[in-house]
Amino acid sequence: MKMVKKLALSSLLLLMVAAGTALKVQAQETDDPVKIDIYKKFYDNRNNNQAVAYVAAQDYLKRYAKDKDQYVDYLQKWISFYERDERKRMLPGLINEKNFAEAYKVGAKILADEPDYLRAQIDLGYAGYLSASSSNEAYNADALGYARKAIQAIEGGKVPTEWAPFKGKEDTLAYLYYAVGFLTLKTAPEQAIDSLLKAAQLESDIKKTASTYFFLAAAYEAGPYKRLSADFQTRFANKEESVESKAALEKINVVIDRMIDGYARAIATAGNDPKTEASRKTWMTNLTSYYKFRHAGADTGLTEFIASVLSKPLPPKPV
Repeated sequence: MKMVKKLALSSLLLLMVAAGTALKVQAQETDDPVKIDIYKKFYDNRNNNQAVAYVAAQDYLKRYAKDKDQYVDYLQKWISFYERDERKRMLPGLINEKNFAEAYKVGAKILADEPDYLRAQIDLGYAGYLSASSSNEAYNADALGYARKAIQAIEGGKVPTEWAPFKGKEDTLAYLYYAVGFLTLKTAPEQAIDSLLKAAQLESDIKKTASTYFFLAAAYEAGPYKRLSADFQTRFANKEESVESKAALEKINVVIDRMIDGYARAIATAGNDPKTEASRKTWMTNLTSYYKFRHAGADTGLTEFIASVLSKPLPPKPV
């Protein structure tokens, strides 16, 4: 006579935690050795080897979900929590691999479960900059939303589960403001100025990054300089100088001075870094042009200005 393997499943799990509530399991015997083995595999690995436990739990449900008992209910909840935590573990890796499409899918699921999960908001906010700087702007709008929510939360006193890969609160905020500045540079350059100024004033590596100041100069150029110059042409072109035209021109000059400052800081911060050599040439061309415009066609003092610019406070946005 063939022996039938019997085992009370409850002996494998006397106390289960489901959705935060302790659930006592009543004894339940089964004559199905496969059912017992699969559940035992799950139980034995549920703490120290959850990937194996996850596969076992899925196998159990694939075979026995129709039972609709407390074991099925528990495994369904366990799988749900496991997948939630696994998504959190996956997200940084997807971003590091530049798999932005999958990162934003996973991130959306994380935030659907936990709308205020700050770590994901930070990661997805900065990931938008990484994606856009690689010529993929598909996630700009989502990234801006996440970055702004993260900034608001951090400035409101919230703390993520960990600051890494950033160095702390100020470093995280600097990178987020930098991302917002970069992502709004084309569509809202005047807003980009505000974000980039904040990024540059926080104690962070962003403060020592040449592109911060180049983007700031570019934002002034694409924003207030373009707007004020167009207005000046419309109102005062081919007309005699007046009090109003002089005042309008002075506003343009103030913005040009901010552009000069930004380009000079970018060049000074870059130093002799070979990675920025091509950019420095372009920045120097732009800087020289604007500097000469403001100094009667001469570049006298420009070298000294660049050498000393980082010792001066970053000028505020003109009113």
